[in-house]
Amino acid sequence: MPCYKIRLQLDQQLDIEFCMAIKRRQLLILGGLAIGGGLGGAAMSGILSRKPDVIAPTTPQTPVANNPQPIASAKNATPNVTQSVTRSPNPAPKGLFAPARGDVRIVVISDLNSAYGSTDYIDQVKQAIAFVPDWEPDLVLCGGDMVAGQSNSLSATEIEAMWQGFDKYIAAPIRKAKLPFGFTIGNHDASGSISGGQYAFESDRNVAKKYWNDPKHDANLSFVDRAGFPFYYTFQSNDIFFLVWDASTANIPSEQLKWAEKSLASEAAQSAKLRIAIGHLPLYAVAKGRETSGNYLDEADRLRALLEKYKVHTYISGHHHAYYPAHKGKLELLHAGVLGDGPRRLLSGDITPNRTITIIDIKLANSKTIYTTYDMDTLKVVDQSTLPKYIDSPNGRITRRDVKI
Repeated sequence: MPCYKIRLQLDQQLDIEFCMAIKRRQLLILGGLAIGGGLGGAAMSGILSRKPDVIAPTTPQTPVANNPQPIASAKNATPNVTQSVTRSPNPAPKGLFAPARGDVRIVVISDLNSAYGSTDYIDQVKQAIAFVPDWEPDLVLCGGDMVAGQSNSLSATEIEAMWQGFDKYIAAPIRKAKLPFGFTIGNHDASGSISGGQYAFESDRNVAKKYWNDPKHDANLSFVDRAGFPFYYTFQSNDIFFLVWDASTANIPSEQLKWAEKSLASEAAQSAKLRIAIGHLPLYAVAKGRETSGNYLDEADRLRALLEKYKVHTYISGHHHAYYPAHKGKLELLHAGVLGDGPRRLLSGDITPNRTITIIDIKLANSKTIYTTYDMDTLKVVDQSTLPKYIDSPNGRITRRDVKI
């Protein structure tokens, strides 16, 4: 394909980049490149306040995800062939610390919501979503609580309005960037709490199921088993197998645990280079006000043993509104911090509560994961060494991920 020369009164280096981009993208992104040059100088204006102004992404071209398109069949599907995409060595939003990219990059967000029934999101959430394409991830993961339900005073219309707000501010921008979006259902999304033999928040679950199964809201995931979607399901991305279970309550039903074990034992899971599990409630408590029974999973040690048996590398959770990267036994634990309202203090230490977003860079050859976590109130990187070396949860001690025991 010929390489065209564009004259935009830019320096020679950018002329060359335009030329390469045209060859690769076939002139589809010139408008974005031209606009991007005008945004760079103002990218950091006013973003160090507690509620920063929302800044448009500084990366001028729309990232193309490495992840293949969704698979049509529900079970035992074979992923499409993944196409190679050239990536920047250390992509990041302009002005922020830029970590070196791994073989696979995942952006982790969690607990985005505000007050019950809210259809809008605070500025830090909008800012984080605007930043996401600049990190050029292969996948975005959410630890749950995408909306603010779990109130029987909300009508079905009000619940639907919350998901419309989620789509407007969160899902649509991620779809526009062509990024796969994996998520686990939180208690405020569609609680699995049972009362009188029925779901206590059945309207929440019905609306959530309707929203996520609407083709317009395609999550762009390569499903292995989506029979229980959106409550529990498995998918693959970049040689990593992901298991999502319904941890919207402290009790995961025995039938679902049998499904989880069968899924983890499958050839698809065991032939993957890495396995990651996701659920809203954590195995072990880390935050003040969330250390009571019902705010972490029942029989955590038994669940951890199940995940360890099938060599799950990391369990990612939300709900506690406090960031803490940990390990226990052979399992790594990422307690994703809150991005929306209500940051909480850890059970140990005196760290000021903050809102966070985590970038995971994965080296597949040695299964190494590197976290870069940003405080979305200050846009500075969280120094892991300032976090407590361990936390004594009511159901067991967990240790900071870099501390050897």
